[in-house]
Amino acid sequence: MTLTGRTGLVAVAGGLVIAVFGTGVASLIVNAAILAALAADLLFAASIAGLQVSRSGDTKIGLGQTGTTTLTLINTGHRRLRGMIRDGWRPSALAQPGRSRINVPAGRRVAVTTTLTPSRRGDVAAGLVTIRSFGPLGLAGRQRSLAAPFTVRVLPAFLSRKHLPAKLARLRELDGQHRSMIRGQGSEFDSLRAYVLGDDVRSIDWRSTARRADIVVRTWRPERDRRIVIVLDTGRTSAGRVGGIPRLDASMDAALLLTAVAVRAGDRADLIAADRRVRARVVGAGRGEVLAAFTSEMALLEPDLIEPDIGLMTATVLGIARQRCLVVLLTDLNPAAIEEGLLPHIQLLSARHQVLLAAVADPRVAEMAADRGDPGAIYAAAAAIAAQAERSRIAALLRRHGVEVVDAPPDRLPPALADAYLSLKAAGRL
Repeated sequence: MTLTGRTGLVAVAGGLVIAVFGTGVASLIVNAAILAALAADLLFAASIAGLQVSRSGDTKIGLGQTGTTTLTLINTGHRRLRGMIRDGWRPSALAQPGRSRINVPAGRRVAVTTTLTPSRRGDVAAGLVTIRSFGPLGLAGRQRSLAAPFTVRVLPAFLSRKHLPAKLARLRELDGQHRSMIRGQGSEFDSLRAYVLGDDVRSIDWRSTARRADIVVRTWRPERDRRIVIVLDTGRTSAGRVGGIPRLDASMDAALLLTAVAVRAGDRADLIAADRRVRARVVGAGRGEVLAAFTSEMALLEPDLIEPDIGLMTATVLGIARQRCLVVLLTDLNPAAIEEGLLPHIQLLSARHQVLLAAVADPRVAEMAADRGDPGAIYAAAAAIAAQAERSRIAALLRRHGVEVVDAPPDRLPPALADAYLSLKAAGRL
């Protein structure tokens, strides 16, 4: 303890610094009593060195959803530890509560639960656990930060899950669980039944009809065990935000709904994410694990501000898909990127596979095209209409090359892509 003039500075273990003011004998006695109480409180505070800390809990949490992690504290010391604990996470994890009071008897353990509602995809590593141990009077204490390694993977949001029941209902119709007369090239024969008004006369089975007194028609079901290769463009255009979210995230949502429907339809799905290099690849996953594998790989994807290598994407698809399959390319209908990047390779790809291109449209462009409120809005509308016309021209050009095109805003792209898949399946074009 050092006293200088009217101020005394006292340094206590753990970096605690106390300023003492006053002069005279009475003040010195009071200050000495306070310092003695502080020193005694610090002396009797439980040591943090004997505390063991570990984490457990949810290792995967969906974006915007809630998960929990648990801090387990084991007091191996000889004194009860009373104090405060701070479970360190990065701000985007939105960890609650930030701080908690703890009371750990000697030789016992306690658990502290932290709720996470992450707002960003990817792996979130836990930070240090900061513990402050108070003395019996609560006037002074010890503080220390301990490591408790733990990582949570934040999965992409699957907001389009709400459309899954409707798409599965349509799939059941295609699969013959409801009365249907869908006939497409390559569809599998299912059964015979009596003709009803409205049935396609081309489905009449004349041989069976000749043996019976009633007209008999064939029913068909879509083929199963087909393959879908989903290609995510992680290049420059995927970084653009549409409707408040990046194009890449909207494309992921559409890919997840398509995968969920395809798995229920009995088809197989593979994933490739690439720009100038392949950033994620899920090939050959079982139907029960494919959705989990997709979300786990997508969680780590981030757009790169470079032009994608369409040649690399095409070569990767042709390398893993030897037989005819459905190739779903999730990219942007950017005229320059399509004409200079995709078109030189599309002939090779569409000659061997059915190609479906899905793009995220900006609803703001449609709003601008419809606005005629003032001269400025009219100029903006003209620019928006020109952009829409250019986008339609590119879509028509792709269709002439045998490519199916789905162009829809972020909220409508997932169901539109699933509908396009079901239509191709119903027509036997997979």
